[in-house]
Amino acid sequence: MVETTDCNILDVINGNSSHYPKKPNPTPYDTQREISLPQPKRSRTGGNVTGKQNIPFRATEYSSPAMNFHTREEDSSTEDPDKDNDADESESKHLLSSQSPSPSPSWSSSDDDENEVAFDSREKIVIVDVGTPESIQNVDFVPPFSWKKLWLFTGPGFLMSIAFLDPGNLEGDLQAGAIAGYSLLWLLMWATVMGLLIQLLSARLGVATGRHLAELCREEYPTWARYLLWFMAEMALIAADIQEVIGSAIAIQILSNGTLPLWAGVLITASDCFIFLFLENYGVRKLEAVFAVFIATMALSFAWMFGDAKPSGKELVTGILVPRLSSKTIRQAVGVVGCVIMPHNVFLHSALVQSRKVNPKRRGQVQEAINYYSIESSVALMVSFMINLFVTTVFAKGFYSTEQANSMGLVNAGQYLEEKYGGGVFPILYIWGIGLLAAGQSSTITGTYAGQFIMGGFLNLRLKKWLRALITRSFAIVPTIIIAIVFNTSEASLDILNEWLNVLQSIQIPFALVPLLTLVSKEQVMGVFRIGPILERLAWTVAALVILINGYLLLDFFISEVKGLLFGLFICAWVAAYIAFIVYLVSRGGALPSTWFSIELSKRFSVTGS
Repeated sequence: MVETTDCNILDVINGNSSHYPKKPNPTPYDTQREISLPQPKRSRTGGNVTGKQNIPFRATEYSSPAMNFHTREEDSSTEDPDKDNDADESESKHLLSSQSPSPSPSWSSSDDDENEVAFDSREKIVIVDVGTPESIQNVDFVPPFSWKKLWLFTGPGFLMSIAFLDPGNLEGDLQAGAIAGYSLLWLLMWATVMGLLIQLLSARLGVATGRHLAELCREEYPTWARYLLWFMAEMALIAADIQEVIGSAIAIQILSNGTLPLWAGVLITASDCFIFLFLENYGVRKLEAVFAVFIATMALSFAWMFGDAKPSGKELVTGILVPRLSSKTIRQAVGVVGCVIMPHNVFLHSALVQSRKVNPKRRGQVQEAINYYSIESSVALMVSFMINLFVTTVFAKGFYSTEQANSMGLVNAGQYLEEKYGGGVFPILYIWGIGLLAAGQSSTITGTYAGQFIMGGFLNLRLKKWLRALITRSFAIVPTIIIAIVFNTSEASLDILNEWLNVLQSIQIPFALVPLLTLVSKEQVMGVFRIGPILERLAWTVAALVILINGYLLLDFFISEVKGLLFGLFICAWVAAYIAFIVYLVSRGGALPSTWFSIELSKRFSVTGS
């Protein structure tokens, strides 16, 4: 059990460490798995302490400063008070018990039994700052930057970045390069920056509240809106998963030299559900290490292709620094921006950051976690930008202004690469297949991960992990197998399918962005960590821009595809209901209280009323 000593409560307040138990020389940080020890009985000042208290494994010898503090407080509070203590000491005890933050619900295992949570307490990684003097550890204290601590926080951002590298994004990259050349590289860079902003807000929400976006939506919105948001999120996830599974199946077909048909590749890819469950049993860090291997495989494969293609350095730098856009490339530009914001990824990142144990009641811990996650996510998306850059420039160098440019897609990209660059020691066709397989497999596993959080958060389901993953996987695999059999007849049919899937994902974007920005702007939800007015305006501007760009994609698609009066009337009615639900989500949360639009609108109403 935790070693404790009797100490005067005023010594605790004043930071006097002479009574503290002596500890061995620990390593700076501890990430060992946890054990649950019985908590002391109800104390007079500590409140309800039922259940078990989760502490680091090495707490058999000592615990973290924060945990030592609470343990001494509870022990001292359970003892009979000394009758000789004066009124000042009694008042100090009262202030200490009232001002000391109580453990957050995410630290209590009793809540785990009642509500669905992203990670159980025993699954979370404990990061203990034993190097900081205990006397200065308080609610607002933020420890100085540490490279070792950054390493321990590294992981969730790279899992999130997989969505920026899925087969759908790679297809957008190769089409942008083949049709627009180097001219859209600047847009790719700024689209990645916009995606980074949204993902940082998602991580901020998860860390500051101790809950992920789907859980908060369940509490924020009425039942009908909650179920509708869940349905929209599931549709977006299924659309993304179909693209990812088919991308993996295409890669398997390439690597098997055409021996395995598309549907067989789909079945092989479906097995990643069980691989995911197998890896998850070994802990979060092991799973993150596997994704690091996937990202490294993509980086090496596409960097190898970049080296073989030898694109023009001058045109590459010009494409990044000089904005250019023409009427012929507007569709590709919309595709580049539209692929950046993945609805399921917004839900995913807010849950992944909870894999580290952070007490939301301690502002210093929350701010520290936000700082490290911001650095880690920025590095992860910088890596994803470089990988997307490699793919775009390879196809810009080889196929810009060629006959094949307008017919380029995932299915025939490998064949065109082989015809253009030949075989060599390592044929570029198989290098492309390896990179595509890594992208597909990693994105399908993260899709399974996101599906668990979305379903569990919105519906508050307490299912076993294997059952929940199997249900989530079936939602995507069953329709994908049907689609693979039906659409395996020609490349054109798969291109049509891909367009419909992109439309389906574009439709869902507002239903992830609007709840996110609404919640992260509310003081009742975020407390002191709500975003400021400048960042709020910037975030809403980015969200509006992304929604408008995807709206253009939808309008262009429906104009070209909708034929017939009856179908047209149905689409018009659907669009009206769609816009009405978005307006409801924005207005219900008071999401735009400080923007120039609402200020100007209120001025006009006041003038009209007077």
